[in-house]
Amino acid sequence: MEPVAECLYDAGYIVSVINPALGKAFAQSEGLRNKTDTVDARMLAEFCRQKRPAAWEAPHPLERALRALVVRHQALTDMHTQELNRTETAREVQRPSIDAHLLWLEAELKRLEKQIKDLTDDDPDMKHRRKLLESIPGIGEKTSAVLLAYIGLKDRFAHARQFAAFAGLTPRRYESGSSVRGASRMSKAGHVSLRRALYMPAMVATSKTEWG
Repeated sequence: MEPVAECLYDAGYIVSVINPALGKAFAQSEGLRNKTDTVDARMLAEFCRQKRPAAWEAPHPLERALRALVVRHQALTDMHTQELNRTETAREVQRPSIDAHLLWLEAELKRLEKQIKDLTDDDPDMKHRRKLLESIPGIGEKTSAVLLAYIGLKDRFAHARQFAAFAGLTPRRYESGSSVRGASRMSKAGHVSLRRALYMPAMVATSKTEWG
């Protein structure tokens, strides 16, 4: 979705990027039963007319580059995990291929990590923000890179609650009347890459810090 938004933004169009869940909820509130490209386009146009969503601003080119590297690193990390899992059940004839692929993946991951560090080091503001993030218990170079890639250089969040909502970390309560009360759960209505990046730092923080 973001590449399309960036293309339209670069072409001079005013763009709004909304959570797909909001569009789905609006379609249901309008009583729409069919789902076609034409119906969706009209629904989104009506949503914009009624709700006036905020205009989206494209990330800085440096953020775009960092995000592309982070996404690539995550993809290769997943591939590395898959190959490691295959070694447990692989036939002997398959092992040389798997081992060679693992060596290539490990070398490529190291190269990407250096490229990410060099990119953040080259910009004083981004380097400063990275150092601040890494001063938080549990956050290292990999996590700080993901956070910078999606938070960006601008102060886009007025307070911590906005960031928590953006990452889908806010609680979701379920209550109906006075007798039906479900347990609060994480909403997961935000960015999955941020939640994934913050999982291990959160575990470290709760066990290694004074407040954990």
